[in-house]
Amino acid sequence: MNPVGMGQGENKQESLKDKYLLTVKEAAFYFNIGTKKMRRIAEDNLGNIAVYSGNRFLIIRPKFEDFIRNSSEI
Repeated sequence: MNPVGMGQGENKQESLKDKYLLTVKEAAFYFNIGTKKMRRIAEDNLGNIAVYSGNRFLIIRPKFEDFIRNSSEI
């Protein structure tokens, strides 16, 4: 049972902050950006903030945080 005020989404976000690589779906949830927009950002910035592994994009969380910090708009 969750304590009052602790929803399931909050627990998931806490666990994602420790991961180095995030899937597009995880990154979209963590950064509150749509999955389509997150995939488009990953495709446009491959090698900088994202890598392609097998059949999926993986977002490098610390580099994406810097990318957001230095961007005026997404």
